[in-house]
Amino acid sequence: MGSLLAATREAELDVRGLTYPVNDPAFELDKVGADIEAILTEEPNFDVAFGVYVWNEQAFQYLGRMLRLRHPERRIILGGPQISYSGPGLEERYPFATAFVRGYGESALVEILSKEGQPLIKGVHWAGCKDRCQQAKVDLEAIPSPFLMGLIDVSGQQFVRWEAKRGCSFRCAFCQHREAGSQLRRRELDRRRLLDEIEIFCRSGVEDIAVLDPIFNQGPDYLEILDTFVGHQFDGRLSLQCRFELVDESFLELVSELNCTLEFGLQTIHRDEGKAVRRPNHMPKVEEVIEKLHRLGIHFEVSLIFGLPRQTLNSFEQSVAFCLDSSVPVIKAFPLMLLRGTHLERQRDRWNLVESDDPIPMVIESDSYSHAEWKRMAALSAALKDTEGSHPTSFADLRKKADEHAPDPRRWSPDALPQWAETSVFA
Repeated sequence: MGSLLAATREAELDVRGLTYPVNDPAFELDKVGADIEAILTEEPNFDVAFGVYVWNEQAFQYLGRMLRLRHPERRIILGGPQISYSGPGLEERYPFATAFVRGYGESALVEILSKEGQPLIKGVHWAGCKDRCQQAKVDLEAIPSPFLMGLIDVSGQQFVRWEAKRGCSFRCAFCQHREAGSQLRRRELDRRRLLDEIEIFCRSGVEDIAVLDPIFNQGPDYLEILDTFVGHQFDGRLSLQCRFELVDESFLELVSELNCTLEFGLQTIHRDEGKAVRRPNHMPKVEEVIEKLHRLGIHFEVSLIFGLPRQTLNSFEQSVAFCLDSSVPVIKAFPLMLLRGTHLERQRDRWNLVESDDPIPMVIESDSYSHAEWKRMAALSAALKDTEGSHPTSFADLRKKADEHAPDPRRWSPDALPQWAETSVFA
């Protein structure tokens, strides 16, 4: 949202940005609609643009239909992963929409809002026209910073979400981080911009920075970024999503000088499961890195996925046991979801993957595990959640805790999502 707002403001467009945490207990869909209506009443020429994600799709479908009925003349513009990773047929999914933006939306949104009618823009599909399924182009080195423009005031703000790069060079079958059909010249944002943003964070006393990069420890700039934080004597927390295989001594040396939490997506310890989802792990390297993290006193977390193709209840238990035996301080286990446009979504029939009917569907059965076995995996996930930071030292003890209560699928419903789960609206 911040980057889109910066791009439109730099283009001197009159916009209003609204962001709502859908996991907040106080979230009310009718209030979102009322807020949008208030702006449209004041601004008769405004369009409405939505960021569409898996966690807000249900809420957004309601809002979109409501707005189309009340404002048939308005252009309703959709972007976000649910659009970028969709093939032909967007009009059937979203019959109330006027335009769809595939890919990073800064430049495309500015073009749309700067012109009337249905201008021809790469990456923009207009409802009723031929869909070329193109991705929008963006120059990551040129997009403006919402922090440097003052659109996001970090003075006295404890928590900040920040990005240094976009996309991912890996091809994990379950993940949407690899751009859908996009060919970026480079993935990193402008180096000078990043260094200036770091200076603002450190000067303003920001205490907690969640770096949104899918894999932080990759690319040409990440060591310089850490070194800059060290130079500013940043004493807040940095949360970094990392990959075990890319960890080297230079990275660990800088991390050890900061208050970092490294988040590793291991997913599974089994090679056949990793190959099935294009995410194999080099386990000797994983074990080596974990040993070094313990020795250096670096805090880290490891996440697993349950419900993978070829996975069994026993093999998932083995992945959990490996993490417990390795004294991983925080182990998270998430259910497999068939995100739109991913390789795994297209290959669901190969593994007989069966989804739940929840607002955010989860894979609950396959040809290698039953629904009853999936429930036992989900119970282990809940036990890990309950014991974060103080996991049992043995798998047997964890299993006893898992047997104490049935898993609650609502853990992954929209009102129980992580704090980054939001719905964003432009008017």
